[in-house]
Amino acid sequence: MKNSILIFTALIMLFSVGSQAQDHNPEKNNYVVLTKKIPQLKPILITVEELQKEDGHHFGDFQIIVCGKTVKGLTDKNQMQGFVQKAKELDISLMACGFSLNKFDVDPKQIPTEMEIVENGILYNFQLQKKGYTSIEL
Repeated sequence: MKNSILIFTALIMLFSVGSQAQDHNPEKNNYVVLTKKIPQLKPILITVEELQKEDGHHFGDFQIIVCGKTVKGLTDKNQMQGFVQKAKELDISLMACGFSLNKFDVDPKQIPTEMEIVENGILYNFQLQKKGYTSIEL
C-alpha cells in the first residue's frame, strides 16, 4: 500500500512538471505512460481518475503502453481482467508493445482483446510526445 501511494504521488508530481515542459493543445491535456511492470497499472489507473477530476473538461486522451518482458503477464486473464475493466470504465487505452510481444514469444491472440497492439511501444510513445502528449516512463 505504501508503495502504491508513493508511486501515485510520484506520478502526480511528474505529470504536473511534464505538462509545463511540453507544448500541447491548451484545450485538452493528453497523457501517455510507458510501463515495464504490470503491477504499476493500479497506481496508473488511480492517477487517471485523479487527472480526470483535476482536468475536468480539459482531460483529453490517456494511453498506457506495456513494454518489455512483462508482456508475458498480459496473457494472465485473471490478473488483467480488473485492469482492462477499469481502463474501459475510465475510457482510456491499454496497449501492448508488438516488438516486446515478438521478442518474448508472446502470442498476440493470448492478450486481452480490449488491448491494442502497437508495433513499437517506444516509438509510439515518442510519436505521441511530438503531438504534445505529456509522457512518463515507469
